[in-house]
Amino acid sequence: MTPTLPAAVRALAAGDLVVYPTDTLLGLGARAADRSAILRLEAAKGRPGGQPISVAVSSVPELEALGALAPSARRFVRTHLPGPYTVFLRPSPLARRTLAPRLFAADGSLGVRVPDHSVARELARRVGPITATSANRHGAAPCRTPAEARRAFGRDVRVYLPARPAPSGSPSTLIDLTGAHPRPVARK
Repeated sequence: MTPTLPAAVRALAAGDLVVYPTDTLLGLGARAADRSAILRLEAAKGRPGGQPISVAVSSVPELEALGALAPSARRFVRTHLPGPYTVFLRPSPLARRTLAPRLFAADGSLGVRVPDHSVARELARRVGPITATSANRHGAAPCRTPAEARRAFGRDVRVYLPARPAPSGSPSTLIDLTGAHPRPVARK
């Protein structure tokens, strides 16, 4: 039986993990406000603590509520999103109050995506912000299909949604919006 969006919503609401499609890569999702789910996600990936995790939201207005944006950053967001970008923001008081602390970078910034994929946005619309980390074990290549993700994560993930349309296979472009003007960021 093919997993459904309602099953993924129930899993996320219960604190479980979900693999879901985005426009770039398969995402490994946990509800971004659930501290325990974030710890489960880190354990499933084998990811060391202290590394920030980006979040996906359903819309540009939702992104704007999570961070402070200079006028040029607001123009960038409104022109390029939804799309294959992760933008780094100075978090708003709302973001600090509602999102798990482990999501924030050491400098206090927050990575946010508005994916150009209806399933990813609908999950975030129904559940609230969800993590937008790639579906892979730490240090391994991103999984390209739900079947690959299932082999990597097994029962650590409750729901594996089908990837239709298929993600591009390229990671999102990183853009720093914490300053006066948008600035590309190199991947580490």
